[in-house]
Parts: sequence; structure tokens; C-alpha cells
Amino acid sequence: MYLDEQYAMYRMAYQFVSRDEYDVLYVNEQGNEIWLEKNAGKNSKVLRLINQGFDWKNHLKKDIAVVFQKVKAMKKFLRAKHIQIHNIYISEYAPVDSWEFLKQPMKLNEKQPITMKLYYLSNSHYEEEKQRLEKEIGISSLDVDFSNEETVKEERVASYKQFLRQRVLDDKKHTEGMFSFGKPRLTYIILLLCVSLFLMLETNGGSENIQTLIQFGAKFNPAIMEDGEWWRLVSSMFLHIGWLHLVMNMIAVYYLGTLVERIYGSLRFLIIYFLAGIGGGIASFAFSANIAAGASGALFGLFGALLFFGLHHRRIFFQTIGTNVIMLIGINIVFGFSIPAIDNGAHLGGLVAGFIASGIVHLPKQKEWGKQIGAVLVYLALAFGIIQYGVANNMSSPMYYIMQIDELVKEENYEQVITEANDALRNSEGDEKWRAAILFNRAYAYIKLNQQDLAIKDLKQSIQLDRNFPEAHYNLALIYYQQGNMEEAEELIEKAYQLDPNNDDFINMYEQITGEKVK
Repeated sequence: MYLDEQYAMYRMAYQFVSRDEYDVLYVNEQGNEIWLEKNAGKNSKVLRLINQGFDWKNHLKKDIAVVFQKVKAMKKFLRAKHIQIHNIYISEYAPVDSWEFLKQPMKLNEKQPITMKLYYLSNSHYEEEKQRLEKEIGISSLDVDFSNEETVKEERVASYKQFLRQRVLDDKKHTEGMFSFGKPRLTYIILLLCVSLFLMLETNGGSENIQTLIQFGAKFNPAIMEDGEWWRLVSSMFLHIGWLHLVMNMIAVYYLGTLVERIYGSLRFLIIYFLAGIGGGIASFAFSANIAAGASGALFGLFGALLFFGLHHRRIFFQTIGTNVIMLIGINIVFGFSIPAIDNGAHLGGLVAGFIASGIVHLPKQKEWGKQIGAVLVYLALAFGIIQYGVANNMSSPMYYIMQIDELVKEENYEQVITEANDALRNSEGDEKWRAAILFNRAYAYIKLNQQDLAIKDLKQSIQLDRNFPEAHYNLALIYYQQGNMEEAEELIEKAYQLDPNNDDFINMYEQITGEKVK
């Protein structure tokens, strides 16, 4: 009877869910098809129970093919390496022709194959197929008592239906609850702070002015190392260089920040944001000598927080935001390595730091104190190790010395310029363009200290190392002109003008030395 088959299907489904901890994926409107799933690491068991019979094996084969395609489409949600389908048909009669060969394991050959086992629980083979199902799935006996009165069966079917559908509703509410734990208050404060500081930069010299950025707290390695200004790792998180940089980052802060703050709550979000930003700043300090500012490290940390969420709630993650998050991370990383000006150290450092910071605070209502303490130790160990590497890397970086020398020139501390340049030259063997720049700066200090002969020597050497260095040609031409060596001065200023014909200083000196007017 149809009622017995329906009762058997719902009774089994009820036991799979309540006793064997399967999740309910789907119950169709007609009430004759139920999908369940149980994930264990890289393996996923998908049970499809259907109260439907087939007269012919070809009809059954077509249904099997449809099930394979449905599970293939579900793979991104299941996110398991190995998916095994247990396709369970419950019907009064089996197909009339030879169909038993379909009970052999089947496989959909792909990079990550999907396997299927079929069970056909008809009246004539019910017990035999049920026992095979129990054995293959690895569960205790499925208890289905057909001796009950029809009214009892009907009541129980209705009860099981309600139970399964309530599970679906509960899962939906649970998922929605995960994305509404907190309210995004701090995200808006961060947005306001970043915009306010940007406007302050714009009204005090400009957000693209190097000196203004340094003054207001951008990441500047010489100040960090020489003056111990490690607070720049935090202050630089809230400064931005140019309108495009600000707008792009603020859009990302709005979307990522509100999402992460809703998932983790405000306090956890704040800790993740700061630890990620600091981690990104440390990585930037270690791997890039350039002046840097921006929320990018913290933003990538929010990506890390979403990955941590996905690690603990894989199915929900890939059913909702997972694919887009992974795609955005990939695009940003590829984009970062394609454009030299982008600080990849801050991005990748922030991503890793954000993931670890999420492990420190963990998800709401989930505590794993051992792992959380371990995450704290990992964060501190990585930070310490990368800082040590960064100090050594900066000390051997010509770029670091150039930045430090530039600051000393602005301070008119020319004796110290010469000292730092000497150190830099000892540590920059083989880097011809960097050596040329260092020699140029030392020559400038010699000029200011009235040591013309030493300045000429450095400028000549600088030009030998980099023949396309217009400023070196210009400064040497200026010295020769002051000494009355007009032939050498004319040759050098002509070269400087050829290399940079739009420089007003070069044009004026060219006209003065050669007597020719520039058209």
C-alpha cells in the first residue's frame, strides 16, 4: 500500500536525522522525495529517499542520471572531496525487466568523482535491500514497524513531515542568525575616522604629499627603526593616499566590515581588524621599504576572518558567500602581483593575521581555549620573527638608506647624510642605480659643505653608474659652471636637458650656459 511506502520513507528519514545526525537538505512539496547529508571531513554521504516506482529499467536509469546531475550541481555547497550518494527507492513493485545490475556501484568520472549506490526497497525485496542499506551506510537497524494501525501510520507520517520541515526552517534560522549576531556600529566609526583623517591630510599639504604622510603617521621604515615609532603600524591603517585609494578601500570596508561585524560581533570584529592591520603593517615593514598607508592589511584580515568562518561552517559558507569571497581574494592577489606599486606584503600579511586573529577570538558562542591560546602564541611568534627579519632586511636595503638620507637632507643634516651614505654604499654592492642615487645624495651634502672636489668625484661616479640620471648631470654642470669650466658645463647641461626637457631648472641653466633659447 502507498501508505506503508510513505511511512517507511519518513520513518527512515526521521531515524537518519534524529539518531544518526544527518542534515536535511530538501523535502519536496509533494512530500515524496527527501534529501539528507552528513559531512565528515573530506567525505560526504548524501541520502536521497524517494517514494516512487519505475516500471522499466530505462526509466530508472534516467532518474539515476538526473540524481547524478543534481549532486554535481550541489558539489559547491557540499564542498567535500569524496561524495557518495545512497539512492533509496521505496516502492510496492520493482521494474519488470532485469534491473539488478544497477545495484553495482556507479561513478561519475570527474576530477573529484561522485559515486552512487542504489537500493530498491520493493515489497518482494524489502528486508534484503534494507539490510544492504544498513550495512553500506554503517548504521544500526532501521526500525520500521508496519503492524501499526493505518491511523497511527498517518499520524506518524504527518509528525515526521513536520519534524523534517521544522529542521529545514531551523537550519535556515540558524544560518540567518549567524549573519546577524552583531550590529555594524564600529564599521561606520572606522569609515568616519578614515574619511576625516583623509580630509585632514588634504588640508595640510595633500594626501599624496610624502612629507604630509610621514608627519601624520604613514608607515615610514626609517622612523620606525631609528626613532622607535612603531605606533605607525596602527596610524597608517587609517590614512589613505589619494581619492581613488580612499574610495576603493572605504567601499571594501563598508561591505566586508558590516558582514564580519554581523558574524563576529563588534568586539571580536575590532580585535580582528586591529590585529590584521598590525600584521599587515609588520609584513609591509619587513618586505617593503616604501612609505605606505591604507586599510588594505585590515581589509585582507577581514577576508581571513571570513575564511575562518568558512572553515567551521563549510556548507553555510559555500551556500552563501564562499565562492564570491574566494574569487575576490584570488583577484586581489593576482592584481596585486601584476601592479608593482601595490603593497603585497601588507595584503598577504593582513590575510594571514586576520585568519589567526579570528582563531584567537573564535566565533560567537564557540570556545576552544586550547586552540585560542595556541593562536595567540602563533600570532606573537610570527610577529616577532617577521619584525626581526624586517630589521635585517631594511638594514641591507638601498631603498631604506635613500629614504633615510632624503629625510636628513630635508633636515639639512649634511654630516649625517655623508655618514649614512657611506654605510649605504658598503651595503649596496651590485645595485648600480641605487649606488648612483646614494652617490648623488652624498655629492649634494659635499656641495653644501663646500667640498667641491669630493662632490665632483661622486657625481662623475654616479653618472658612470647611471648615464640616464639627469639630476647628476645638472649638479655637475652647475659646479663646473661656477668654476668657469664652460666646456664641461655645456656638455653636461645639454645631456641633462635631453634627458628631461620639461624641467624648468634644466631649461634655465641650459639657456644661461649655452646662450641658446629653448623654443
